[in-house]
Amino acid sequence: VQLQACGGGLVQTGGSLELSCVADARSFTSSTVAWFRQALGKEREFVAARRRSGAPFYADAVKYRFTISRENAKNTAYLHMKNLKEEDTAVYYCALVSGNPIMSALFATATYNYWGQGTEVTVSS
Repeated sequence: VQLQACGGGLVQTGGSLELSCVADARSFTSSTVAWFRQALGKEREFVAARRRSGAPFYADAVKYRFTISRENAKNTAYLHMKNLKEEDTAVYYCALVSGNPIMSALFATATYNYWGQGTEVTVSS
């Protein structure tokens, strides 16, 4: 499975941006999709995840500002980001794993089999 993430760019503090991630396989429908991010000099960290059904999960740092959604008919996941802060600056990666991992596994990079190439988001005042 190949994932193609796009939508990153330069945005001012308080602005909004939407990332998208397209999968090239119909297995997307039965998979869990997630977004991670990696700031310069830091480890990759969990941002949000959405199983094939049910409620999404968010990191505390982005809760109430970011929204993960998916459009199974288009094999596409989205990450809508609002009220962006400078600390949101990072390369954002989408990731995919088949099935529905337990909740504690959603936050770990090792859970996911497939990764997109990353799209850079820079938030500046």
